[in-house]
Order: sequence, then C-alpha cells, then structure tokens
Amino acid sequence: MNLFNKIVILTLFVSQAFLAESFEDYCVKKTDQQFNSVFDYQVDMIVKLDIPAFRMPKKKYKVYFKQPNKIKVKARGFGLLPKTGLFTSPNDNFDNLKNLKLSPFKDPNNLDDIIIVGDLIVDSLKLEMPNEYSRLTFKPTVEVKIDTSSWVIKNVTTKLDTLKLFQINNFYELYEKQYYMPKESIVKYYIKDKELFNWINKDASNIMGKGEISNKNNSIVEGTIYVKYKQYIINKGLDDRVFD
Repeated sequence: MNLFNKIVILTLFVSQAFLAESFEDYCVKKTDQQFNSVFDYQVDMIVKLDIPAFRMPKKKYKVYFKQPNKIKVKARGFGLLPKTGLFTSPNDNFDNLKNLKLSPFKDPNNLDDIIIVGDLIVDSLKLEMPNEYSRLTFKPTVEVKIDTSSWVIKNVTTKLDTLKLFQINNFYELYEKQYYMPKESIVKYYIKDKELFNWINKDASNIMGKGEISNKNNSIVEGTIYVKYKQYIINKGLDDRVFD
C-alpha cells in the first residue's frame, strides 16, 4: 500500500470517528476517565471563607471519597463547605448542560487549554423560581476550561449574559506520578438576585452544621471560599464502613 492510500484511509478513519463522537463529547469523556482513575481517596482540607456578613475561622476537615458518590466529612464543631464542583464527576457536571460547543477563544500562554461552553439546564438546579416568566428568562451559560495535557478541569464559570454568578478555579499537582489531584480550589460567588442568593445559600450549606449568609439589603454578594488539599491517600481501598 503506497503512502497516498495510507493517508486516505487514515483520513476516512478519523472522519468516521468524529462523526460518531463530537470533539466536545470526546473531551468530556477523557476528563471523566481521568477523574474516575481515582477510585477512592482521603485528604485533609483547609477552608477559609471571605464572605460578607459571615464569619467562620479557618477550618480543617478530613474528607473521605469513594466512587461513585460516597463522601464523608469530619470536622470539630461547625463547618461549611461548598458542594458545587468539588466532588462531582465531570460527566455528571456536563449532564447539567446542553448545546455544548467549543469556544473560539485560545489562551496563547496555555495552548493545551480549551473552553467548552454550554447552556445550563435550569431544572437541574432544583431552584424555586418566583414565577414562570423568571424560569423562562433565566438562561445561564457555563464555560468549562479543560487542560488537555492532563485532562483536568481548571475553571468553571457560570454567567447570566455577561454577569458572572459563580466561578471555581482548580490548581493541580501530580501525585504518585499518575494522579492529577487539586492542591487548591478557589470558589467565588457574585450574587444579587434574591432567589439566586437563596440557592447559593443552600449550595454553600453546612455539611457539618447550621448556618446562613445574610443579605438584607439585596446588594451583590461577592464571596470567596479558599480550599487547600493536603496529605492525599489515594486508591488504598477505603472500607465502606467509613461512610456509615
């Protein structure tokens, strides 16, 4: 077989592959495979809050995770953790989006990064809207930045038009020469609407106790939650009894 025929066959094979699976779906699959390579882990998490009208000292947690969705958090006294984005698989997160497309934006300093944009399926939030009009007009978009060199999600930004609502930035480190795990996450909220604020209040809810953030004057709440991860123990076979 000559070189020309080989090129034609290779081109046909690649074309058929992309017809069967879009590039966006391929990236979601690869990112989810990377996430699922870690069957279980335990880690110390140090959480610091910077949220108006809410005070909590820097808090240390012991977190246990096991696929597919078992989570156990241990801490002394009251503690607060954001649920969104920290323990959910990429596949589950992308299931909340529709109309996925690749953003034309390219960071010249990080050529391995791509951004996938999708429309958020509002019903997936289980958010109580004040009326049908609000439900129909509330159409957030989500931008997900993926590092294709390690297949990890570096950033998730939720927007309403051009207004940011929620953003999470993850910074990774390679552990045991094979597992990319977050060493730090920075979660930011930019919320003004009362109904959205109530949803955020539930999302940033206590895993360990009771607590709410005050927003009496309906001003924009710009809050930041800093999470640092230390002393990972990965894929050592956590006993299910840990989660009882």
